[in-house]
Amino acid sequence: MSGIDYLQEIERLRKEKNAIILAHYYQVPEIQDLADYVGDSLGLAREAAKTNAQMIVFAGVHFMAETAKILNPDKLVVLPDLKAGCSLADSCPAEGFAQFLNNYPDHLVISYINCTAEVKTLSDIICTSGNAVQIVESLPKDQKIVFAPDKNLGGYINKITGRDMVLWDGTCEVHDILTAEAIVRMKAENPDALLIAHPECQAAVLELADFVGSTTALLNFTAKSSAQKFIVATESGILHQMQKSNLSKTFLIVPSDETCSCNDCPYMKLNTVEKLYLALKNEKPAIELSEEVMEKARKPIDRMLEMSLQLGLVK
Repeated sequence: MSGIDYLQEIERLRKEKNAIILAHYYQVPEIQDLADYVGDSLGLAREAAKTNAQMIVFAGVHFMAETAKILNPDKLVVLPDLKAGCSLADSCPAEGFAQFLNNYPDHLVISYINCTAEVKTLSDIICTSGNAVQIVESLPKDQKIVFAPDKNLGGYINKITGRDMVLWDGTCEVHDILTAEAIVRMKAENPDALLIAHPECQAAVLELADFVGSTTALLNFTAKSSAQKFIVATESGILHQMQKSNLSKTFLIVPSDETCSCNDCPYMKLNTVEKLYLALKNEKPAIELSEEVMEKARKPIDRMLEMSLQLGLVK
């Protein structure tokens, strides 16, 4: 759409419609820069829970916008592109997960927030990569747990906590594709660089990492570290905030293959500034969920938010 100043129009519509724009760190830099709040899944959930805006424009993927709708059932929540899904959420269909849980009737169900609203209704507690370890550690040692849908994150939690959680066999294609071999080559070429990795990566990658953490934790680590160069094992979008906060430091993304120096989530990158403008203008595509699903799915999300406060993970 030529001749439109999208940034100016977005600013006008945002005020006119009392709208808030929430964006994940994996969005394109232009969207991150115009958003009211940029964060990881935990931060975005908290912002969605406390906003007074009448309209939420969620620049992220479908499960994130669903979470915002669950926390704000009476508000309009729009996603710039409804096709912005999630390979990890898709790896755990609710019907299959329900059948899986029949094998573990005495287990507590902890689901990573990267799942559908329907899977959340089958869960007791929701977690994010920023609070998963602490939430699991806060539970009795003998508590039997099913963890879904990310087996890499679940395996990492098991290792850190000494638990033996039953893991659903799901992965994020953006993180699971990163290989230890590629990282070993990068470390050999950049011996002065620290490797930082998201816990959705494979165990072999995490074994090589100098630091493992959520997107926010990775950001904080690079800001506080005295190191000047970092090899980053996660989605490319995080580099924008890292570079903004650390102008003198160098960040190298672990590539998804040998043809590029990037690792982009194809779903996150479906959102564009133009689509965000159209979503604000037309108030669609809107996230629609039944009252029953929203009511059931909210309980484990609220439990996560409450536990995060009790554990001092958020202020």
